[in-house]
Amino acid sequence: QYRLVESGGGLVQPGGSLRLSCAASGFTLDYYAIGWFRQAPGKEREGVSCIGSSGGDINYADSVKGRFTISMNDAKDTVELKMMSLRAEDTAVYYCNVRILGGPYYGMDFWGKGTLVTVSS
Repeated sequence: QYRLVESGGGLVQPGGSLRLSCAASGFTLDYYAIGWFRQAPGKEREGVSCIGSSGGDINYADSVKGRFTISMNDAKDTVELKMMSLRAEDTAVYYCNVRILGGPYYGMDFWGKGTLVTVSS
């Protein structure tokens, strides 16, 4: 059974830092991307950052480049998003996502339940 569990959200002041973590289980496929999306109140869900199952192919949204860093552990079962220089506009629910990139399940998405990040003074 596929499962994604996020942690690390919370309240932080502008300019502060947070580290989100996503624990993935059940994904034994070879080709997938794992990463983070976010959805702010009244806005559509948007991609933030992702990393390929090989540990490469890292991508960031323009709005977070230079401030956020994604990483994957050696066991490939945990992905972290280190967020620095946080701004009010980073406030959102952050969702962990796995997208299958090969095989019969190509294009299938899996989602965690999300963790709230609030940037406010």
